[in-house]
Amino acid sequence: MNFLADRLSKIKPSITLTVNEKARKLEREGRDILSLAMGEPDYDTPQHIKDAAIKALERGETKYTPVAGTIPLKQAIQAKFKRENNLEYKLSEIIASTGGKQVLYNAFMATLNPGDEVIIPAPYWVSYPEMVILADGTPKIVVCGKDQQFKMRPEDLRKAITPKTKMFLLNSPSNPTGMAYTAEELQGLAEVLLANPHVLILTDDIYEHILFDDLQFNTIAQVEPRLKDRTITMNGVSKAYAMTGWRLGYAGGPESIIGAMANVQSQSTSGACSITQAAATEALNGDQTFVSESRKVFQDRRDKALDIINEARGLQAFKPHGAFYLFVNCEAVLGLSTPKGVKLLDDVKFAEELIEEKGVAVVPGSAFGLEGHFRISYALDTNDLIDSLNRITEFTASLV
Repeated sequence: MNFLADRLSKIKPSITLTVNEKARKLEREGRDILSLAMGEPDYDTPQHIKDAAIKALERGETKYTPVAGTIPLKQAIQAKFKRENNLEYKLSEIIASTGGKQVLYNAFMATLNPGDEVIIPAPYWVSYPEMVILADGTPKIVVCGKDQQFKMRPEDLRKAITPKTKMFLLNSPSNPTGMAYTAEELQGLAEVLLANPHVLILTDDIYEHILFDDLQFNTIAQVEPRLKDRTITMNGVSKAYAMTGWRLGYAGGPESIIGAMANVQSQSTSGACSITQAAATEALNGDQTFVSESRKVFQDRRDKALDIINEARGLQAFKPHGAFYLFVNCEAVLGLSTPKGVKLLDDVKFAEELIEEKGVAVVPGSAFGLEGHFRISYALDTNDLIDSLNRITEFTASLV
Protein backbone atom coordinates (compact mmCIF):
# COMPACT_ATOMS: atom_id res chain seq x y z
CA MET A 1 0.00 0.00 0.00
CA ASN A 2 1.30 3.43 -0.94
CA PHE A 3 1.15 5.91 1.93
CA LEU A 4 2.92 8.76 0.11
CA ALA A 5 1.23 11.90 -1.14
CA ASP A 6 0.51 12.03 -4.88
CA ARG A 7 2.26 15.41 -5.18
CA LEU A 8 5.62 13.75 -4.54
CA SER A 9 5.38 11.92 -7.85
CA LYS A 10 5.52 15.29 -9.61
CA ILE A 11 8.84 16.49 -8.18
CA LYS A 12 12.47 15.40 -8.30
CA PRO A 13 15.01 15.54 -5.47
CA SER A 14 17.61 18.30 -5.65
CA ILE A 15 20.27 16.97 -8.00
CA THR A 16 22.99 19.19 -6.53
CA LEU A 17 22.45 17.54 -3.15
CA THR A 18 22.27 14.12 -4.81
CA VAL A 19 25.58 14.66 -6.63
CA ASN A 20 27.23 15.91 -3.47
CA GLU A 21 25.99 12.89 -1.52
CA LYS A 22 27.47 10.58 -4.17
CA ALA A 23 30.78 12.42 -3.89
CA ARG A 24 30.76 11.97 -0.12
CA LYS A 25 29.90 8.27 -0.48
CA LEU A 26 32.86 7.72 -2.80
CA GLU A 27 35.10 9.61 -0.37
CA ARG A 28 34.00 7.31 2.45
CA GLU A 29 34.97 4.40 0.22
CA GLY A 30 38.49 5.78 0.00
CA ARG A 31 38.29 7.49 -3.39
CA ASP A 32 40.11 10.79 -4.02
CA ILE A 33 37.10 12.99 -4.81
CA LEU A 34 36.96 16.71 -5.53
CA SER A 35 33.47 18.21 -5.60
CA LEU A 36 32.58 21.16 -7.80
CA ALA A 37 28.89 20.53 -7.16
CA MET A 38 27.95 22.60 -4.13
CA GLY A 39 27.30 26.34 -4.14
CA GLU A 40 28.91 27.00 -0.80
CA PRO A 41 31.80 29.38 -0.02
CA ASP A 42 34.83 27.55 1.37
CA TYR A 43 35.55 30.33 3.90
CA ASP A 44 34.53 30.34 7.52
CA THR A 45 31.98 32.89 8.72
CA PRO A 46 33.73 36.16 9.69
CA GLN A 47 34.73 36.31 13.35
CA HIS A 48 32.72 39.40 14.24
CA ILE A 49 29.56 37.62 13.09
CA LYS A 50 30.38 34.52 15.13
CA ASP A 51 31.13 36.76 18.11
CA ALA A 52 27.65 38.30 17.80
CA ALA A 53 26.15 34.81 17.96
CA ILE A 54 28.22 33.95 21.05
CA LYS A 55 27.14 37.15 22.79
CA ALA A 56 23.50 36.36 21.98
CA LEU A 57 23.94 32.96 23.59
CA GLU A 58 25.52 34.53 26.65
CA ARG A 59 22.59 36.96 26.90
CA GLY A 60 20.22 34.01 26.91
CA GLU A 61 18.61 34.76 23.55
CA THR A 62 17.54 31.16 23.19
CA LYS A 63 13.75 31.55 23.15
CA TYR A 64 11.18 31.59 20.38
CA THR A 65 11.35 34.62 18.11
CA PRO A 66 8.57 36.53 16.30
CA VAL A 67 7.49 34.57 13.24
CA ALA A 68 8.65 37.15 10.67
CA GLY A 69 11.90 38.02 12.47
CA THR A 70 13.20 39.96 15.45
CA ILE A 71 12.89 43.74 15.40
CA PRO A 72 16.69 44.31 15.36
CA LEU A 73 17.09 41.98 12.38
CA LYS A 74 14.18 43.50 10.46
CA GLN A 75 15.62 46.95 11.13
CA ALA A 76 18.99 45.77 9.76
CA ILE A 77 17.27 44.38 6.66
CA GLN A 78 15.30 47.60 6.27
CA ALA A 79 18.53 49.63 6.45
CA LYS A 80 20.27 47.31 3.99
CA PHE A 81 17.52 47.66 1.40
CA LYS A 82 17.60 51.45 1.72
CA ARG A 83 21.41 51.74 1.76
CA GLU A 84 22.23 49.34 -1.05
CA ASN A 85 19.11 49.17 -3.21
CA ASN A 86 17.30 52.47 -2.57
CA LEU A 87 14.22 50.47 -1.57
CA GLU A 88 12.15 51.61 1.40
CA TYR A 89 10.12 49.03 3.31
CA LYS A 90 8.15 49.24 6.52
CA LEU A 91 8.98 46.56 9.08
CA SER A 92 5.61 44.96 8.26
CA GLU A 93 6.85 44.58 4.65
CA ILE A 94 9.89 42.49 5.69
CA ILE A 95 10.22 38.81 6.59
CA ALA A 96 13.15 36.70 7.75
CA SER A 97 13.05 32.94 7.20
CA THR A 98 15.11 29.79 7.61
CA GLY A 99 17.17 30.32 4.47
CA GLY A 100 16.45 31.89 1.12
CA LYS A 101 14.82 28.67 -0.02
CA GLN A 102 12.12 29.02 2.62
CA VAL A 103 11.47 32.61 1.55
CA LEU A 104 10.85 31.38 -1.99
CA TYR A 105 8.72 28.46 -0.85
CA ASN A 106 6.64 30.72 1.39
CA ALA A 107 6.11 33.12 -1.51
CA PHE A 108 4.86 30.35 -3.80
CA MET A 109 2.61 28.85 -1.12
CA ALA A 110 1.17 32.25 -0.27
CA THR A 111 0.35 33.35 -3.82
CA LEU A 112 -0.22 30.39 -6.15
CA ASN A 113 -3.51 28.68 -6.88
CA PRO A 114 -3.88 25.48 -8.90
CA GLY A 115 -3.09 26.20 -12.54
CA ASP A 116 -1.32 29.52 -11.93
CA GLU A 117 1.70 29.82 -14.20
CA VAL A 118 5.14 30.95 -13.04
CA ILE A 119 7.51 32.04 -15.81
CA ILE A 120 11.01 30.70 -15.11
CA PRO A 121 13.94 31.50 -17.42
CA ALA A 122 16.18 28.50 -18.11
CA PRO A 123 18.85 27.76 -17.08
CA TYR A 124 17.33 28.02 -13.61
CA TRP A 125 18.21 27.01 -10.07
CA VAL A 126 17.11 23.41 -9.67
CA SER A 127 14.56 24.02 -6.90
CA TYR A 128 12.46 26.72 -8.60
CA PRO A 129 10.13 24.52 -10.70
CA GLU A 130 9.85 21.84 -8.02
CA MET A 131 8.73 24.35 -5.39
CA VAL A 132 6.20 25.83 -7.81
CA ILE A 133 4.78 22.35 -8.39
CA LEU A 134 4.57 21.67 -4.64
CA ALA A 135 2.53 24.88 -4.34
CA ASP A 136 0.10 23.60 -7.05
CA GLY A 137 1.45 26.06 -9.61
CA THR A 138 2.61 25.36 -13.15
CA PRO A 139 6.21 26.17 -14.09
CA LYS A 140 6.41 27.76 -17.53
CA ILE A 141 10.01 27.30 -18.61
CA VAL A 142 11.44 29.72 -21.16
CA VAL A 143 14.80 28.55 -22.50
CA CYS A 144 17.30 31.38 -22.79
CA GLY A 145 20.25 29.98 -24.71
CA LYS A 146 23.86 30.93 -25.10
CA ASP A 147 23.05 33.20 -28.07
CA GLN A 148 21.38 35.56 -25.57
CA GLN A 149 23.90 34.96 -22.77
CA PHE A 150 21.31 32.85 -20.94
CA LYS A 151 19.19 35.93 -20.16
CA MET A 152 15.51 36.60 -20.73
CA ARG A 153 14.72 39.17 -23.41
CA PRO A 154 11.63 41.40 -23.35
CA GLU A 155 10.19 39.68 -26.40
CA ASP A 156 10.62 36.27 -24.71
CA LEU A 157 8.78 37.48 -21.62
CA ARG A 158 6.01 39.14 -23.63
CA LYS A 159 5.41 35.93 -25.58
CA ALA A 160 5.36 33.79 -22.42
CA ILE A 161 2.75 35.82 -20.51
CA THR A 162 -0.83 34.53 -20.66
CA PRO A 163 -3.97 35.27 -18.63
CA LYS A 164 -2.88 32.36 -16.38
CA THR A 165 0.49 33.92 -15.59
CA LYS A 166 0.71 34.70 -11.87
CA MET A 167 4.40 35.36 -11.41
CA PHE A 168 7.69 36.03 -13.17
CA LEU A 169 10.81 34.70 -11.43
CA LEU A 170 14.13 36.46 -11.92
CA ASN A 171 17.60 35.51 -10.60
CA SER A 172 20.56 37.87 -11.10
CA PRO A 173 23.44 37.10 -10.86
CA SER A 174 22.27 33.69 -11.90
CA ASN A 175 22.74 30.23 -10.54
CA PRO A 176 23.91 28.34 -12.63
CA THR A 177 25.30 30.73 -15.25
CA GLY A 178 26.65 33.66 -13.23
CA MET A 179 25.17 36.08 -15.76
CA ALA A 180 23.67 39.32 -14.44
CA TYR A 181 21.15 41.77 -15.89
CA THR A 182 22.11 45.37 -16.50
CA ALA A 183 19.79 48.21 -15.50
CA GLU A 184 18.88 48.65 -19.18
CA GLU A 185 18.01 44.98 -19.56
CA LEU A 186 15.87 45.06 -16.42
CA GLN A 187 14.10 48.18 -17.68
CA GLY A 188 13.24 46.35 -20.90
CA LEU A 189 11.66 43.52 -18.89
CA ALA A 190 9.95 46.05 -16.65
CA GLU A 191 8.21 47.67 -19.62
CA VAL A 192 6.61 44.32 -20.46
CA LEU A 193 5.58 43.79 -16.84
CA LEU A 194 4.08 47.27 -16.59
CA ALA A 195 1.82 46.34 -19.48
CA ASN A 196 0.72 43.19 -17.61
CA PRO A 197 -0.45 44.29 -14.15
CA HIS A 198 -1.71 40.81 -13.25
CA VAL A 199 1.87 39.46 -12.98
CA LEU A 200 3.78 39.38 -9.69
CA ILE A 201 7.58 39.55 -9.74
CA LEU A 202 9.83 37.47 -7.49
CA THR A 203 13.49 38.41 -7.73
CA ASP A 204 16.18 36.20 -6.18
CA ASP A 205 19.12 38.49 -5.38
CA ILE A 206 21.09 36.05 -3.22
CA TYR A 207 24.32 36.62 -5.21
CA GLU A 208 24.04 40.41 -5.15
CA HIS A 209 27.42 40.96 -3.49
CA ILE A 210 29.33 38.51 -5.66
CA LEU A 211 29.55 40.65 -8.79
CA PHE A 212 32.79 41.13 -10.71
CA ASP A 213 34.65 43.61 -12.90
CA ASP A 214 33.23 46.63 -11.06
CA LEU A 215 29.75 45.90 -12.43
CA GLN A 216 26.87 47.64 -10.69
CA PHE A 217 24.17 45.47 -9.13
CA ASN A 218 20.57 46.29 -10.01
CA THR A 219 17.30 44.84 -8.80
CA ILE A 220 14.09 45.33 -10.74
CA ALA A 221 12.05 47.31 -8.16
CA GLN A 222 14.98 49.71 -7.86
CA VAL A 223 15.22 50.16 -11.63
CA GLU A 224 11.46 50.55 -12.06
CA PRO A 225 9.79 51.81 -8.85
CA ARG A 226 6.33 51.45 -10.41
CA LEU A 227 6.73 47.68 -10.00
CA LYS A 228 7.59 47.80 -6.30
CA ASP A 229 4.02 47.20 -5.13
CA ARG A 230 3.98 43.79 -6.83
CA THR A 231 7.61 42.72 -6.43
CA ILE A 232 9.02 40.39 -3.77
CA THR A 233 12.74 41.10 -3.42
CA MET A 234 14.51 38.13 -1.84
CA ASN A 235 18.05 38.00 -0.45
CA GLY A 236 20.01 36.35 2.36
CA VAL A 237 23.29 36.11 4.23
CA SER A 238 24.48 32.69 3.09
CA LYS A 239 26.62 33.53 0.05
CA ALA A 240 27.95 37.01 0.82
CA TYR A 241 28.92 36.25 4.42
CA ALA A 242 29.75 32.51 4.17
CA MET A 243 26.78 31.68 6.39
CA THR A 244 25.18 28.79 4.48
CA GLY A 245 24.69 26.59 7.54
CA TRP A 246 23.22 29.40 9.62
CA ARG A 247 20.08 29.34 7.40
CA LEU A 248 18.82 32.90 7.10
CA GLY A 249 17.03 34.44 4.14
CA TYR A 250 14.86 37.52 3.96
CA ALA A 251 12.57 39.47 1.69
CA GLY A 252 10.85 42.80 1.27
CA GLY A 253 7.57 43.19 -0.54
CA PRO A 254 3.92 44.23 -0.43
CA GLU A 255 2.55 44.07 3.12
CA SER A 256 -0.33 41.78 2.17
CA ILE A 257 1.98 39.22 0.54
CA ILE A 258 4.64 39.40 3.25
CA GLY A 259 1.90 38.93 5.84
CA ALA A 260 0.61 35.88 3.96
CA MET A 261 4.14 34.48 3.78
CA ALA A 262 4.48 34.95 7.53
CA ASN A 263 1.18 33.11 7.98
CA VAL A 264 2.54 30.16 5.98
CA GLN A 265 5.72 30.26 8.02
CA SER A 266 3.78 30.34 11.30
CA GLN A 267 2.32 26.94 10.47
CA SER A 268 5.59 25.36 9.30
CA THR A 269 8.88 26.38 10.92
CA SER A 270 7.80 29.50 12.82
CA GLY A 271 10.61 32.00 13.42
CA ALA A 272 14.20 31.42 12.32
CA CYS A 273 16.81 30.44 14.90
CA SER A 274 17.29 33.19 17.48
CA ILE A 275 21.10 32.92 17.46
CA THR A 276 21.20 33.00 13.67
CA GLN A 277 19.11 36.16 13.66
CA ALA A 278 21.56 37.87 16.03
CA ALA A 279 24.45 36.84 13.78
CA ALA A 280 22.64 38.01 10.64
CA THR A 281 21.92 41.38 12.25
CA GLU A 282 25.65 41.85 12.78
CA ALA A 283 26.40 40.64 9.25
CA LEU A 284 24.17 43.30 7.73
CA ASN A 285 25.08 46.12 10.12
CA GLY A 286 28.74 45.39 10.74
CA ASP A 287 32.07 45.62 8.95
CA GLN A 288 31.69 44.71 5.25
CA THR A 289 35.41 44.19 4.51
CA PHE A 290 34.93 40.43 4.21
CA VAL A 291 32.43 40.90 1.37
CA SER A 292 34.81 42.88 -0.83
CA GLU A 293 37.80 40.66 -0.02
CA SER A 294 35.99 37.43 -0.84
CA ARG A 295 34.68 38.96 -4.06
CA LYS A 296 38.25 39.53 -5.21
CA VAL A 297 39.15 35.91 -4.47
CA PHE A 298 36.12 34.62 -6.37
CA GLN A 299 36.96 36.82 -9.35
CA ASP A 300 40.52 35.49 -9.40
CA ARG A 301 39.21 31.92 -9.28
CA ARG A 302 36.73 32.69 -12.06
CA ASP A 303 39.54 33.93 -14.29
CA LYS A 304 41.74 30.90 -13.57
CA ALA A 305 38.84 28.52 -14.16
CA LEU A 306 37.89 30.17 -17.44
CA ASP A 307 41.43 29.94 -18.75
CA ILE A 308 41.62 26.22 -18.07
CA ILE A 309 38.11 25.26 -19.19
CA ASN A 310 38.23 27.20 -22.44
CA GLU A 311 41.53 25.49 -23.33
CA ALA A 312 40.07 22.05 -22.70
CA ARG A 313 39.06 19.92 -25.64
CA GLY A 314 35.38 20.36 -26.57
CA LEU A 315 34.46 22.68 -23.69
CA GLN A 316 33.38 26.31 -23.71
CA ALA A 317 32.16 28.70 -21.01
CA PHE A 318 31.01 32.30 -21.05
CA LYS A 319 32.68 34.74 -18.69
CA PRO A 320 30.21 35.06 -15.81
CA HIS A 321 29.39 38.44 -14.32
CA GLY A 322 29.01 37.14 -10.78
CA ALA A 323 28.08 34.30 -8.38
CA PHE A 324 30.68 31.51 -8.28
CA TYR A 325 29.76 29.19 -11.13
CA LEU A 326 30.82 28.36 -14.66
CA PHE A 327 28.12 26.92 -16.91
CA VAL A 328 30.15 24.87 -19.35
CA ASN A 329 29.00 23.78 -22.80
CA CYS A 330 30.09 20.18 -23.46
CA GLU A 331 28.03 19.42 -26.59
CA ALA A 332 31.17 18.94 -28.69
CA VAL A 333 32.23 15.86 -26.71
CA LEU A 334 28.82 14.23 -26.30
CA GLY A 335 28.62 11.10 -28.40
CA LEU A 336 32.26 10.28 -27.78
CA SER A 337 33.35 7.39 -25.54
CA THR A 338 35.62 6.98 -22.55
CA PRO A 339 38.75 4.79 -22.83
CA LYS A 340 36.65 2.04 -21.21
CA GLY A 341 34.16 2.27 -24.07
CA VAL A 342 31.34 4.05 -22.25
CA LYS A 343 29.51 6.37 -24.64
CA LEU A 344 28.66 9.85 -23.36
CA LEU A 345 25.07 10.03 -24.56
CA ASP A 346 24.19 13.23 -22.68
CA ASP A 347 25.37 15.64 -20.00
CA VAL A 348 24.14 13.33 -17.22
CA LYS A 349 26.34 10.51 -18.51
CA PHE A 350 29.21 12.99 -18.86
CA ALA A 351 28.92 13.87 -15.17
CA GLU A 352 28.58 10.23 -14.11
CA GLU A 353 31.68 9.13 -16.00
CA LEU A 354 33.68 12.17 -14.92
CA ILE A 355 33.29 11.31 -11.26
CA GLU A 356 33.97 7.63 -11.90
CA GLU A 357 37.04 8.18 -14.09
CA LYS A 358 38.57 11.30 -12.54
CA GLY A 359 36.92 11.74 -9.17
CA VAL A 360 35.44 15.15 -9.99
CA ALA A 361 31.79 15.92 -9.18
CA VAL A 362 29.88 18.40 -11.36
CA VAL A 363 26.16 18.99 -11.90
CA PRO A 364 24.69 18.22 -15.35
CA GLY A 365 23.06 21.12 -17.15
CA SER A 366 19.82 19.22 -17.69
CA ALA A 367 19.17 19.64 -13.95
CA PHE A 368 19.02 23.39 -14.64
CA GLY A 369 16.77 23.07 -17.66
CA LEU A 370 19.42 23.21 -20.40
CA GLU A 371 21.02 20.02 -21.71
CA GLY A 372 24.51 19.78 -23.16
CA HIS A 373 26.14 21.68 -20.30
CA PHE A 374 27.44 21.16 -16.80
CA ARG A 375 27.88 23.49 -13.85
CA ILE A 376 31.00 23.81 -11.78
CA SER A 377 31.33 25.81 -8.58
CA TYR A 378 34.62 27.60 -7.95
CA ALA A 379 33.75 28.25 -4.31
CA LEU A 380 36.50 25.96 -3.08
CA ASP A 381 40.21 26.13 -2.32
CA THR A 382 42.07 27.49 -5.36
CA ASN A 383 44.57 24.62 -5.49
CA ASP A 384 41.75 22.05 -5.34
CA LEU A 385 39.90 24.00 -8.01
CA ILE A 386 42.87 23.91 -10.38
CA ASP A 387 43.43 20.21 -9.67
CA SER A 388 39.76 19.52 -10.45
CA LEU A 389 39.83 21.48 -13.70
CA ASN A 390 43.01 19.77 -14.84
CA ARG A 391 41.32 16.42 -14.24
CA ILE A 392 38.37 17.55 -16.38
CA THR A 393 40.83 18.57 -19.11
CA GLU A 394 42.46 15.13 -18.93
CA PHE A 395 39.03 13.49 -19.10
CA THR A 396 37.91 15.24 -22.29
CA ALA A 397 41.35 14.71 -23.87
CA SER A 398 40.99 10.95 -23.31
CA LEU A 399 37.65 10.63 -25.13
CA VAL A 400 37.54 8.75 -28.41
